Amino acid sequence: MSTDALTPGNQDPTPDATGTDTPDQSLAARGEQRSQRPDSSAFRDFVMSGWGPRTGPAPERAEVADYAQARRDALSAQFPGARLVVPAGPLKVRSNDTDYRFRPHSAFAHLTGLGTDQEPDAVLVLHPRADGGHDAVLYFRPASGRDTDEFFSSSRYGEFWVGPRPTLEDLAVVLGIETQHLDALEDAISKDVGAGTELLVVTEADEHVTALVEAVRAAAGVEEADDARLAEAASELRLVKDAWEIEQMRAAVAASVTGFEEIVRALPRAVAHERGERVVEAVFDGNARIEGNAVGYDTIAAAGDHATTLHWIRNDGKVREGELILVDAGVEVDSLYTADVTRTLPVSGTFTDVQRKVYEAVREAADAAFEAAVPGNVFSDVHAAAMEVIARKVAEWGLLPEGVTAEVALSPEGQHHRRWMVHGTSHHLGIDVHDCAQARRDMYVGGKITPGMIFTIEPGLYFKADDMLVPAEYRGIGVRIEDDVLVTADGNENLTAALPRTADEVEAWMASLR
Repeated sequence: MSTDALTPGNQDPTPDATGTDTPDQSLAARGEQRSQRPDSSAFRDFVMSGWGPRTGPAPERAEVADYAQARRDALSAQFPGARLVVPAGPLKVRSNDTDYRFRPHSAFAHLTGLGTDQEPDAVLVLHPRADGGHDAVLYFRPASGRDTDEFFSSSRYGEFWVGPRPTLEDLAVVLGIETQHLDALEDAISKDVGAGTELLVVTEADEHVTALVEAVRAAAGVEEADDARLAEAASELRLVKDAWEIEQMRAAVAASVTGFEEIVRALPRAVAHERGERVVEAVFDGNARIEGNAVGYDTIAAAGDHATTLHWIRNDGKVREGELILVDAGVEVDSLYTADVTRTLPVSGTFTDVQRKVYEAVREAADAAFEAAVPGNVFSDVHAAAMEVIARKVAEWGLLPEGVTAEVALSPEGQHHRRWMVHGTSHHLGIDVHDCAQARRDMYVGGKITPGMIFTIEPGLYFKADDMLVPAEYRGIGVRIEDDVLVTADGNENLTAALPRTADEVEAWMASLR
């Protein structure tokens, strides 16, 4: 970044204005030796003076506020009498004294409605009431006054470096929730612990807040607490999306469709570049930053045999005419909801006969999964439907061992067909690309498909270049087709239907964009 030579350090002591080490300079401070922060009284007086009032539109209650309140109420009903602590999480160091762009913990974002860059170190607490309900309070670090060192010296929190932070009053209006300074957190969560109030925390969100909760419980003589139950409940709360979440998913999908269109237009440039996969990745990721917040996960741009590596994110290979490129990518919008889409494209614009054969088999498996993705079925039925098609296809092609039929392969004792598709067909999708991951198995894999659920359908076939159990013509071909599906009252809606699915549609679409 262009201000590296000026950025003030976050730790003291730092080098003085001449860059000379202080005698007791710590190892931590040495990591900041590029900083040369003025520290004279004259500078401090001058830098803190002469500022006009902060300008900008008056805060307004966010559309998501009512939905977030309903989510908190649903969580509250499961924990009468317990105090629930849901941290946003801290900033995370990327390298030395530079941080990753902040993303709050998903449970925190879901229960507050806060998204991009909001709010590092904040903690949502649901305080129990006598009637069994809860009062929600958001504890966070508000804007620092311009009469404080933080204003000009903190590269993590100071307004000079990261822009103005919201005030307590601002967020109270925007979120419709009581707000307090982060300094009040410890006293607030300590009240009545050990005297009838259970204290639970989402443990993986912020290790410092978790340590604080554990210290409070230890001081109160509380030896055990079932924190996992809170993480589980917060995850299961997202299994069915509300109307606001569904609209966020539609926006994420629309931005992703634009990204795939840009990829097709960029394929000639990718073919011409030594690291053509990186060209494809850059095109999609750039669109994601323009149209949304970022990508929801590392983009997979896997050409040729790389497509047979399920999570190929190195993206440093060549893109060659005549081969396929598998692109698995999704835009995350500012609310942090993300699409998750895969298309497998013929680089030249047309499939070869064997590429088309494999592609259409995968598409048939996806169609079967769509038919199973309806209310009343069990989530695992979606995968089972796709696997019936995959097993039948590889049996027809003579790829299964001698004497093994599709029926034998589909048995629990068989599963031979899974050699060429080791992953599952579906996962829940939303504020996490693999959403609801802490849900109980009987609520997820064994759960009933319900209107409002959003999940992926993504069968595939992957024949590695060195797979000697398949004919040479199949080797190096990897195909996956992934769509995002909203379950409706009478079936489902393919949210990603704007992208072509059949081989003929893909070829016509690519021709239209070129």
